[in-house]
Amino acid sequence: MQETKSSPGWVKPVVAAVLIGAIGLGAYLTLNQRQSAPDVTFVSIKGEKISPASLRGKVVMVNFWATSCTTCVAEMPKMVDTYNKFKGQGLEFVAVAMNYDPPNYVLNYAETRQLPFKVALDADGSAAKAYGNVAMTPTTFVIGKDGKILKRYLGEPDFAALHQLLEASLHG
Repeated sequence: MQETKSSPGWVKPVVAAVLIGAIGLGAYLTLNQRQSAPDVTFVSIKGEKISPASLRGKVVMVNFWATSCTTCVAEMPKMVDTYNKFKGQGLEFVAVAMNYDPPNYVLNYAETRQLPFKVALDADGSAAKAYGNVAMTPTTFVIGKDGKILKRYLGEPDFAALHQLLEASLHG
């Protein structure tokens, strides 16, 4: 009669638990590595260049939007309020109109609504592409002083949570 050695019954569950833990840790670390904001120079509706260097060391919101987007138009007064609340603490804001938005519509909207922040045109779509092929509007990025993306909002942000994030980022 031949004796077979088998491992104790607890080995397989422990090995499985260790593997699951390692996979979970790897996923956590990957997801928590903040990505740097793309090195994009925006061109404002006034023709000014907004370079990454001019934004460095500041907390920045980059909001991709369009005048034809009802959610964008609906959230814009709250974006203005957010900017006005935090601009004195160092917040920069760039509203980037999508490449399909006619420049004269964007200019008219910005002027009639007296948008207080920088408004840029993404005439060739390169900014949207650099920010991860932004196709849905509104899409808003909050970028920390270190140039890393802190949060990406698809659709209208939860403004209370956004304000908490800005407060922490501006004073942290």
